[in-house]
Amino acid sequence: MRIRILGSAAGGRFPQWNCACPNCEAVRQGSPLHRARTQDSIAVTADGDDWFVFNASPDISQQLEQAQALWPRAPRHTPIAGILLGNGDMDHILGLFSLRESQPLVLYATETVRSGLVEQNVMFRTLRRFPEQTTFRRLEVDTPIALTGAGGRATSLVVTPFAIPGKRPVHLEQLGPSVPEDNVGFEIHDTRTDKRCLYVSAGSALETLWSRVERADCLLFDGTFWTSDELIRLGLGKSRAEDMAHLPISGERGSLVQLAKVERARKIFTHINNTNPMLREDSDERRQVLAAGLEIATDGMEIDL
Repeated sequence: MRIRILGSAAGGRFPQWNCACPNCEAVRQGSPLHRARTQDSIAVTADGDDWFVFNASPDISQQLEQAQALWPRAPRHTPIAGILLGNGDMDHILGLFSLRESQPLVLYATETVRSGLVEQNVMFRTLRRFPEQTTFRRLEVDTPIALTGAGGRATSLVVTPFAIPGKRPVHLEQLGPSVPEDNVGFEIHDTRTDKRCLYVSAGSALETLWSRVERADCLLFDGTFWTSDELIRLGLGKSRAEDMAHLPISGERGSLVQLAKVERARKIFTHINNTNPMLREDSDERRQVLAAGLEIATDGMEIDL
């Protein structure tokens, strides 16, 4: 199984268009200690032919152009056999509307995410200009589903979605309380090699995931904020990390302390907010992460399992 990190930033990318925090300003000034990043997404393949994209970020066109393996191989073609949506947040669905050029798309989503995306959404009509343009395959929490390649070809990839703490997308909050299908992480299992990758790009708890974490060979985990009050201290917001369903990296119960105990898996922080001090490559925060045996994702990073 090969995993390519298409984008490693949280919503708003890095630098963020309306942010002049120290990190964003450093990127704009050409600092060699800061790397620009696009918004959270990964692509996965078992054979190099059929690829599956997890989360369609607003930056998807740029991300695909930077990944040669995802370039078309014929006048009208894509190696992307399916797109899996972890939630209905704009950060993870807007990229779909950049893929509207009469290309049939197979979307994997829970029924809650599908209905939020399709029903009463006139924009979605641009992805339904002909009957086969969009095909949905339903994801059910804690139920494995085999991913199929072009033309229904079998692959060795099986994905199990699992509920993670979160909330409804902002544009759907008024429609009711959050349900487990609103936000899912993914256990990606290559049955040919028996390798597993856990992809959790948001989540305010690790306790409920521990059995999955312990059997994973690779863990891509939410690294949004370094501290709980990061936005508050910088004067950029009033919410704590946990209010936005993110587990801070630092602190006695933070993700760094917990994940440092995991010995088997390769552990990588992704979905990193532009304010996170570990984005500076000579920072104490980055040194703490590396010393604990974890890595920090960058766009274009590839992982072979």
